[in-house]
Amino acid sequence: MGTSYDVAIAGGGIVGAACAAECAAAGLSVAVVEPGPIGGGATAAGMGHLVVMDDSPAQLALTRYSCELWMALRPSLPADVEYLECGTLWVAADEEEMAEVHRKQKVYDHAGVRAHTLDGRALAEAEPHLRPSLAGALLVQDDATIYPPCAARFLIQEAQRRGAVLLRESAAALSGAGIRLRGGGEVSAAVTVNATGAWAPELTAGIAVRKRKGHLLITDRYPGLVRHVLVELGYLKSAHSTTADSVAFNAQPRRTGQVLLGSSRQFGSAEPAVEAAMLSRMLRRAEEYMPGIAEKVAIRAWTGFRAATPDKLPLIGPSVEDERLYLATGHEGLGITTSLATGRLIADMIAGRESAIAREAYLPGRARHE
Repeated sequence: MGTSYDVAIAGGGIVGAACAAECAAAGLSVAVVEPGPIGGGATAAGMGHLVVMDDSPAQLALTRYSCELWMALRPSLPADVEYLECGTLWVAADEEEMAEVHRKQKVYDHAGVRAHTLDGRALAEAEPHLRPSLAGALLVQDDATIYPPCAARFLIQEAQRRGAVLLRESAAALSGAGIRLRGGGEVSAAVTVNATGAWAPELTAGIAVRKRKGHLLITDRYPGLVRHVLVELGYLKSAHSTTADSVAFNAQPRRTGQVLLGSSRQFGSAEPAVEAAMLSRMLRRAEEYMPGIAEKVAIRAWTGFRAATPDKLPLIGPSVEDERLYLATGHEGLGITTSLATGRLIADMIAGRESAIAREAYLPGRARHE
C-alpha cells in the first residue's frame, strides 16, 4: 500500500502553493499534484497586485487579512518576488467618481486600512504623466505588487522545507479520498483540495466557477513613468459586469522600470490567443488616462483565465457533496492577493482551528443557505 497524506492538493498555482505552505506549517503531511511549472498558469498571467478591495464586507475582510499576511511575510520573501510597496491610486475622472473616493475613504478608515484622498493637484504631483484634468484619487498606502510565479515557487519551497511532496503528475479525478492520476495510480489522502483555478469544474462537477479571460501588456523600461498602481474607478463597473466584455485603465509599475498595463474582462472567450481588437480597446482606454502611453514600446502581450463566481467571492472550504473534498478556487482577479488568506483558512479548517476572520461567506455551500 502506498503513502497516504493528510492533505492532497491539485494545483500548483499560487493558491495551491499557499494551501500547501499553510497545511505543512500546521504539521500536516502534504502532497501537491502539478504537471506544469509552479505558478505557470493563471498565476503567471496575473498582475500581482496586492490590493484591499471593498466591493462587499466579505471581500474587504478577506483582502485586508491576506494583505496583512503578505506584509508579515515580506521580510522572508526572496528578491525575485519583487515585493514593491507602491500603493494603489484609485483615480477619479470627475466629481461623481470623487464621491466614490470619499465613500471608499470612510470604509477603509473604519477597517483600519491606511488611505487618504488626493485632490486633482496632489494627484498630478503624485503621477505627473496622467492627464491633468482628473478630479483626484484615493491613495491606499500599503497596497503592493509582487511577481507572482516567484512567489508561488517560494511558497512551494516553504512547504517542501516542512516535508511536503511535489508530484509532477496530472490529476484525472478528485475525491475526498485523494487524487487519481492521469498516468495511473492514486495519491491517497484524508482530505483533498481542488486548487486548479478556472479549471476546477473539470475536476469537481457542478461548482459555480466560470472562466473569465483577461489581457495584459508589458512595456519596455521607462523608470518613473508610473509610480503607483493606477486603477480608474470605472474599473469597478467593468469588474461587476457579468455579461458584457469590458476594459478599464490599470497601470502597474515594476521594479524593472517596466509598466504592466491592463485590463480586460471577457466571458465566453475560451481561446488563449491575444485578441487584437480587445488589446486595442484596452490601449485606447489607457491613452485616455495617460496620454502617450500607447506610443511606448511594448515587449509582450498575453492572456489568462480568471476563475469567476456569481457573487464575486471565492469558494474556500469543504464541497457540498463531500466534506473531505475541499475547494480553493473562484478568486477571479484577486487570487494573488487572497492566496495567503485562502491557504490559512483551508489549513484552519482541516486542522480544526479557529480562524482570524469569519469564513462562512466563502464556504462552497453558502448559496444553499441564502
